[in-house]
Amino acid sequence: MNKTAVVTGAGSGIGRAITLKLCQQGWRVAIVGRRDETLQETARLAGAWASRITPCVCDVGDPSAVAEMGGRVLAEFGEVEVLVNSAGTNAPRRSLEVLSLEDYHAMIATNLNGAYYCVQAFLPQMRARRSGTIVNIVSDAGRQASAKAGPAYVASKFGLAGLTQSINAEERAHGIRACAILPGDTDTPILNKRPQAPDAAARARMLRPEDVADCAVFCINLPPHVIVEEMLVRPR
Repeated sequence: MNKTAVVTGAGSGIGRAITLKLCQQGWRVAIVGRRDETLQETARLAGAWASRITPCVCDVGDPSAVAEMGGRVLAEFGEVEVLVNSAGTNAPRRSLEVLSLEDYHAMIATNLNGAYYCVQAFLPQMRARRSGTIVNIVSDAGRQASAKAGPAYVASKFGLAGLTQSINAEERAHGIRACAILPGDTDTPILNKRPQAPDAAARARMLRPEDVADCAVFCINLPPHVIVEEMLVRPR
């Protein structure tokens, strides 16, 4: 297997943690994010494995930018075995009463449309090769709505869970598998976008990005005939 991967949202949080674990296991990883400085920080944290990282500045909500990024990565890597869709966002004013149309569209664009664009950028070569793993970092809000998450985030994550199921329904016969990881509260920078950011005590009770990364890497490393279609993981 050609150990090449693309990880979106790799400039922080879960995407960064997955990137570092894959690099440690010998993978070449194209890391995708909107800001070069955060991608460079991920590469710096990789230390001795930094040479395995290719930073790609890209807004996944922009289909033309994703198509350009996909072409660049495939030209450099030749093929991509694993895609991890970890990019996600929310907004402080998230309840139905105050949610702006702009924030609604931004969440759908990043959390759902961006994953779809990335899947379409890399799926054809997976299908042609009859091999590939797609991991979508969803949320437990993609299984059960909560006022804490807000309707736009919930809708985007329900959609991402459905996209995962659709990939398996259509592509498993072509050697491709998809896994939805549904984490509960996780101590990542997106928490700062809550109406009231959790304090240190609350964050200490949450999952760590590395916990979710372990789940994703476990699914990636399973034998090709095994599909973990959905994994729900919450703090104890």
